[in-house]
Amino acid sequence: MEIFTKQLTSIDIERGLVLPNDSNLELLPPFHGARTIELSTMVVVQSAAGITTLPGGEPVTIHCSTRSGNLAFTRGWHDIARCAGLGSGDIVTFYQDVNEGAQYKMIVRSGG
Repeated sequence: MEIFTKQLTSIDIERGLVLPNDSNLELLPPFHGARTIELSTMVVVQSAAGITTLPGGEPVTIHCSTRSGNLAFTRGWHDIARCAGLGSGDIVTFYQDVNEGAQYKMIVRSGG
């Protein structure tokens, strides 16, 4: 099930992906008072060259943290953005998708 879709900004790339206000947060695990949760995520990159997974088809751990009253992907996200060559205008869709050893799936694609 989809949790959110977002067109990236330069701030998302540089500081961390802030989850949109309309995200389906019920699909994320509870924080139970913690400031960060870890999300085991398969990352799929769709581009003109085809579809690939990062890194090498293994799940990536993304840290979802509270920041200034919002939730943001921090540790793990920066590596994904760098490896996938993401930029402002690209689109990220994040799903709950339990398979392949991961709990979540992220699909990134060029916005242009």
